[in-house]
Amino acid sequence: MPQKIRFWPHPILAAAVLALLAGVLLPAGAAAQERERPAAADSLGAEIRWLRVQLDSLRAMVAGLQAAGVAVRAESAGVEGARQPPRAAAAARPDSAAEAGLAAIRAAAAAAAGVDTAAPPPPQPRPGQFVSRARNLSALNPELSVNADVFALAASGATRRDNFVAREFELALQSNLDPFSRAKIFVAHHSPGGELVPFPGAEEEEEGEVEIEEGYAEWVNLPAGFGVMVGKFRQRVGTLNRWHAHALPGQQLPLPELVFLGEEGLAQAGASLHWLLPLHGLGTYEVWGELTRGDNETLFGASRRLSALGHLNAFWQLSPASYFEVGLTGVTGSRPGPAFDSEGEDEERVDARLYGVDFNFNWRPPARGLYREATLRGAAYLNRRGLPEGGWSDARGAYFIGEYKFAQQWIAGARFEWVENPEDRAQQTRLFAPTLTWWQSEFVRLRAEYDFLSRPGDDFRQFLIQMTFAMGPHKHETY
Repeated sequence: MPQKIRFWPHPILAAAVLALLAGVLLPAGAAAQERERPAAADSLGAEIRWLRVQLDSLRAMVAGLQAAGVAVRAESAGVEGARQPPRAAAAARPDSAAEAGLAAIRAAAAAAAGVDTAAPPPPQPRPGQFVSRARNLSALNPELSVNADVFALAASGATRRDNFVAREFELALQSNLDPFSRAKIFVAHHSPGGELVPFPGAEEEEEGEVEIEEGYAEWVNLPAGFGVMVGKFRQRVGTLNRWHAHALPGQQLPLPELVFLGEEGLAQAGASLHWLLPLHGLGTYEVWGELTRGDNETLFGASRRLSALGHLNAFWQLSPASYFEVGLTGVTGSRPGPAFDSEGEDEERVDARLYGVDFNFNWRPPARGLYREATLRGAAYLNRRGLPEGGWSDARGAYFIGEYKFAQQWIAGARFEWVENPEDRAQQTRLFAPTLTWWQSEFVRLRAEYDFLSRPGDDFRQFLIQMTFAMGPHKHETY
């Protein structure tokens, strides 16, 4: 019987052959599959990684906007808002994180600009709607002020007569006319009483009257340091002639100015040119040139002709606490002579001149300026009147005034004044006047003054209490 051939070898051998075939064929198949994997898998992984980066960036941006929104809400809500937990703050914000961030940025910008976001915006006029500007018209009104000068006094020879005098009430109007000029007008009612009479026989009974003390327009800060003033104004004779009565360091002008210029000082109508010299590092220098109508009866009589004034002022800052200034003044005009025709015909005229030098020293320590200050000022004058036969008739005068602030509201002072009579040089008058001033405020001032006047033939004494008060921006103005 023929022998049968077996298809399957020995089981162990078969297993070895299968294992060998698997080791050879399976890796080759895996490598082939790996080589056949499409390239799209790599690009898909890269996109996934890029999207993860973008997601992380968006998450960081949203977290920053949320933090900004919490900070702004905390600032607007105060301490309680700052203590609000993030979860509650997030609940109070809009649902969208982007909208919350935009709202936070808008709120921060409004807070920086000072805009109240809680208040509704003002209504805007519709096209063609009329809007009234009546309230803006008040800006065109001038500034109004009132100054008062009142006395209580007792004088030798009349201790129980004329003890109270409302000497002056002044209405001041000031306004900027335009960006280049401004105007001032001072209207005053003056009542006689309390004035010093330097020489016997010069007393005149006067009635109370209303007059324009000053009224002028001025242009300031013109090119090259110039300034122009036109109208009626108090002229630059020394320092005190520019001051109004309620601002003087005494109850009236010093004796030389009182005798040579009259009770009201030198105030005439005309034009004034001021020049600030362009000198730097050598002090400050100013020059005034004025042309006016000579209607001051004390200095020019009834002349009414042109008069000229020149004034030079030099100022030096000595230290942070002190300064010194000196001024030179010259006034020239004419007076009617003995043969003057009252109808206005100039049959005879003589020259009238006034020369003066003045100084002012001030000490005020910067650290204690409210409590300590010292001022010393003075002036000397020469009054010259031409004589018809030729030559001059001269009269002289001088004054010194010292003040010391020893407390915030208290000032002690003293005045010494001397003058010769222009009609008779043999007559001389002297004044010594201590003062004590109390500033209740910048609007109210009380002063006690004792005047001892030594004049030809007799002596005159008086004690007075002066009260000045001011309403409005024009207070006790000095120039």
